[in-house]
Amino acid sequence: MELVRSFVAVNLSPEVRTTLASIEERLKERQHRFVKWVEPESIHMTLKFLGNVPQDRIPAIATAIGTVVEPLTEFSLRLESLGAFPNWQRPQVVWVGVGGELDRLEMIQEHIEEALCALGFPRERRRFSPHLTLGRIRDQASGEDRRQFAAWTQSLNFETGQPVEVRRISLIRSKLTPGGPIYSELTSAALKQKSPD
Repeated sequence: MELVRSFVAVNLSPEVRTTLASIEERLKERQHRFVKWVEPESIHMTLKFLGNVPQDRIPAIATAIGTVVEPLTEFSLRLESLGAFPNWQRPQVVWVGVGGELDRLEMIQEHIEEALCALGFPRERRRFSPHLTLGRIRDQASGEDRRQFAAWTQSLNFETGQPVEVRRISLIRSKLTPGGPIYSELTSAALKQKSPD
């Protein structure tokens, strides 16, 4: 049985990807060679990482996601400031945070967690922290490299507040290749359209 490396995520509009690409370009100006940047078309907001899943389980996962999403309506997030995991003192991952209707996002994430837990997927132990990963700092980067990168990144100002419309929740395949992961949508579930005011 083929295994499908997959995760549940919010896909982004072309407009949001363009903004993230421009932020990455600014961050790349100092040419920190120890940072592996995420291609803008590959950036997404992960809600639940599933790992390697037998192909025949994909329909049940898709049904579970659809059941969670079906009664819900579209909502808006917005791009906010840059952050780092685990912190700016020793950054490993640099990301863009999101604000807006986070209570809605957290509710969907929790319900997806519960629905997939019922299918045998273990719950994530870490608290859900919505973010959009821009780059990862390679292990060989020195402490000084990390400090310089953090100082440079924190010195930049970006316009924030761009809307991120959440209209569907996707199940995405992640195929690992020597050039990095290739993502493709396996299926998605649409939220109900907002009723016009």
